Amino acid sequence: MDLKETDILGSSIDQHWYYSSKAAATKRLLGDTPIKKILDVGAGSGFFTHHLLTHTAANEAWCVDISYDIDSDASTSGKPVHYRRGIDSVDADLVLLMDVLEHVDDDVGLLKAYVDKVPSGSRFLMTVPAFQFLWSGHDDFLEHKRRYTLAQFETVARDAGLTVKQGAYYFGAVFPIAATLRLLPKGTQPSPPRSQLKQHHPVVNSILKTLCSIELPFMGANRLAGLTVFVLAQKP
Repeated sequence: MDLKETDILGSSIDQHWYYSSKAAATKRLLGDTPIKKILDVGAGSGFFTHHLLTHTAANEAWCVDISYDIDSDASTSGKPVHYRRGIDSVDADLVLLMDVLEHVDDDVGLLKAYVDKVPSGSRFLMTVPAFQFLWSGHDDFLEHKRRYTLAQFETVARDAGLTVKQGAYYFGAVFPIAATLRLLPKGTQPSPPRSQLKQHHPVVNSILKTLCSIELPFMGANRLAGLTVFVLAQKP
């Protein structure tokens, strides 16, 4: 996750409707397949890695991000977490790229580089923002290069040498609200670069979280619309 958003939400990030719902979707798509070691690329704070270390049998994680000042080591739920600016190879069986590939010019190239760093059979769980027509100052603030359709992102995964196992949109329940707000006429000036992520009133936060929880059991079948694209793939 982007460190800019960590700065906005602070220590309450795990209670925010967007991140708590996205963490639940991550765990649901991964299913019951055992996880041993996680490689989290572009990890930022490592929010999703910490969630999986806490709620699964995964026993170690490597968080890689060029924004780290130094290499360091810590732990979550008594399990080691290694923070690194770069990594040559690692025997991870799960690779996370959570809202990473939209930040780089060569998305296929970056993904392929990490496909080459892990063993055959490793699974890749990846997310990107959906639909270019939803572009806003939020994307400029986070320095995005593009947004994706599900079909486009599945093509990126295949071009990087992965076999797509499942693809879906998520946040379909709140998609009409977000689309309406982003597409409302705002005059001739483009929206300024600023995050649309914010602390909500607890009632609003609870309503949005409930909408996403209702959607969660059906997300695997959603190939129509949402704010986020999820792809689960595997290295042959």
